[in-house]
Amino acid sequence: MVKKTATRTVDLEPLDRLEEKITLLVSLVAKLRLEQTRTDEENAKLRKEVGILETKMTEAAGGHVELSNLREEREVIRLRVSEMLQKLEELNT
Repeated sequence: MVKKTATRTVDLEPLDRLEEKITLLVSLVAKLRLEQTRTDEENAKLRKEVGILETKMTEAAGGHVELSNLREEREVIRLRVSEMLQKLEELNT
């Protein structure tokens, strides 16, 4: 009696393609995570810069107010000096 063994051939091609796709997906996820980390770092850096610029703007606005106050004060002094000079001139005539 001759025994026949049933040879079963398994088609591994779909499994190979699935493995390849999973490998590509894992690679893509790793790349996206790296990009996310870089983006987060860049965002943190930009937030810090924005904070610095906001502080400078606030200081500049304060400087502008101070400058306006000094100009008003200068104008008052100029008017008072002008009045004093006019009174001195009236004394001389």
